[in-house]
Amino acid sequence: MKILSIETSCDDTCITIFEAKGGIKNASFKILANSSNSQINTHIPYGGVYPVMAKREHIKNLPIVFEKSWKEAKIKKIDLIAVTYGPGLEMCLWEGITFAQKLAKKWKVPIVPVNHMEGHIWSVLLQEPTISKSEFLISKKIQMPAIALLVSGGHTQLVLVKGFGKYEIIGETLDDAVGEAFDKVARMLDLPYPGGPHISALAEKLRNIPLLRGGSLARRGGKIHPPPPSGTPQEENFKLPRPMLYSKNFNFSFAGLKTAVLYLIRDLKKQHSNILQNDKIKQAIALEFENAAIECLVYKTAKAIEKYKVKTLIVGGGVAANKYLRNEIKKIKKIKIYFPTPLLSGDNSIMIGVAGYLNYVKNKSRPQASGKNEPQNIKAVGNLRF
Repeated sequence: MKILSIETSCDDTCITIFEAKGGIKNASFKILANSSNSQINTHIPYGGVYPVMAKREHIKNLPIVFEKSWKEAKIKKIDLIAVTYGPGLEMCLWEGITFAQKLAKKWKVPIVPVNHMEGHIWSVLLQEPTISKSEFLISKKIQMPAIALLVSGGHTQLVLVKGFGKYEIIGETLDDAVGEAFDKVARMLDLPYPGGPHISALAEKLRNIPLLRGGSLARRGGKIHPPPPSGTPQEENFKLPRPMLYSKNFNFSFAGLKTAVLYLIRDLKKQHSNILQNDKIKQAIALEFENAAIECLVYKTAKAIEKYKVKTLIVGGGVAANKYLRNEIKKIKKIKIYFPTPLLSGDNSIMIGVAGYLNYVKNKSRPQASGKNEPQNIKAVGNLRF
């Protein structure tokens, strides 16, 4: 079966064409073409995604990305279209859905609407080292039930995965998503968008420095003591909160952590107006923020694994590419852990196609038969949940 998949939930315009075969437990995929257009440069001046502009870019980019993929795939027909219908920015989702509907009408083929978060879960099925049009990507055998930690700019969720299509959200953020918090803290530190990689790069510069006495950085009792610039007190003590770390549930909160960074920078500027020009200060703030955020994620995930007695952990979403998160998650014992490859951590149409195909196989019938999945009836759902 030849499948075309479309992803436009936020600011990336993505289209993949691939061949798929097999069932839920033995599916395999061969990428024929995979094209995308990132809008990062467009949104950098705004410090985040500007929805109206993202919609406009999708309108412009979808025909271009489609044409590139179609030429590269060198095929004559498509059997199935998979498209993200939520969650995400609704005006962006609608552009992908409308484009898919036009193609479905032209080709007389069914459409499978895909939950973006389900795509992140099953992105770990794909083996890589290198995704290319000549490589078969074979699904791994994942023992169920499993816990999925889904971490991105828009979501932070712990999901109990009982099987394909059987999900229960057991914990989620009550305010900011962890990726959103990374971006907002990066703005406070005068770092470019997207902020996550820049925060991590700063933190990494200090993370592996051994314990020093009176040197460039000292760590004592879990607290960070960077050297102050000229005109500041002799020692600054950076210790950020771990919100809801010991709450009796699996929910998260990152708004308070973000606000704590805001107040920390405010207080430092009262002592020295140019404090953020000191690289060691910025690195220390980034390090403690990343430590706090990741500690919350890992602790709650470990507790969920313990409660539900699962043997498998799936980590998906853009923040799954964070090296420190990966290192800390790997310290959880007696659990098989699956991460997506770096290419599949962020938003992409490969994972949408995989989830779409598996949904199609599971239903064992053409999607139009259910009525709600007829091409003309598919609607964008910005706040879609499992």
